[in-house]
Amino acid sequence: MNALLWGFWLVVVIAIAVWAFGSQKRRRQKALEQAGPLSDEDRGFLDDHFDLWKKIPDELRRRIEPIIQVLVAEKNFEACGGLEEVTREMKVVVMAQAALLLVGRDHRLFSKLRTVLVYPDAFSGGREEDDDSVRLGESWESGSVILSWRSVQRGGEDEKDGRNVVLHEFAHQLDQENRHADGLPQLENRNTIGKWAHAFSSAYEDFCRDLDERRKTVMDPYGASNPAEFFAVATETFFEKSKQLHRDYPQLYEQMKEYYGLDPLKW
Repeated sequence: MNALLWGFWLVVVIAIAVWAFGSQKRRRQKALEQAGPLSDEDRGFLDDHFDLWKKIPDELRRRIEPIIQVLVAEKNFEACGGLEEVTREMKVVVMAQAALLLVGRDHRLFSKLRTVLVYPDAFSGGREEDDDSVRLGESWESGSVILSWRSVQRGGEDEKDGRNVVLHEFAHQLDQENRHADGLPQLENRNTIGKWAHAFSSAYEDFCRDLDERRKTVMDPYGASNPAEFFAVATETFFEKSKQLHRDYPQLYEQMKEYYGLDPLKW
């Protein structure tokens, strides 16, 4: 009897989880359908502060704009470190870059993200009480992204340097969706995971070896810190130095292309 009861409740729990997932997916889809395009003023913000936006095909930009609208509306923004307010301009510029990571995928609108904290410049401190290092951005598993607005501007306004703090920190958010930031984001199935793991680990080893032997690399050396940072740095490079990444790490590029559902080489 106890086994039957437990079995019954297990079926109930699974049914509720499936219903909740379907309900959230329908809500997201409805929100995107109702969001509509950006205003001319919003597009002007992107022309000024997001150079890569100009290269993105028109059809893709039309798909990105509703995602930007929903992210701006649903995520909380907080001004920190003496910043008076997080303006509409700041919100649109940040979320346009974040939305680029979602538009080609079956996404959940960064479901774990609750708050984006914006500092005027680099900030000190981290999650540890005794951490007083200077930072440009952070992503927390608890649902926060922290950004330096000056770094957001610098990264967005130079789409060829391979460094973009928004792409970097929001890539961490994707990596953290399955509870662990380990360079293995949530993938479709075991076959996909196997291909990802092979390409990713091989590229990571080659990258670290090149750095050890003092060879120049297309990716920021910070990516050697750990697999999570390698994934975030590879994401920056994928969008901003796609040709070089494809040349030096073709298998990694193919996996990034499959994961993000985009091919920046064609832009």
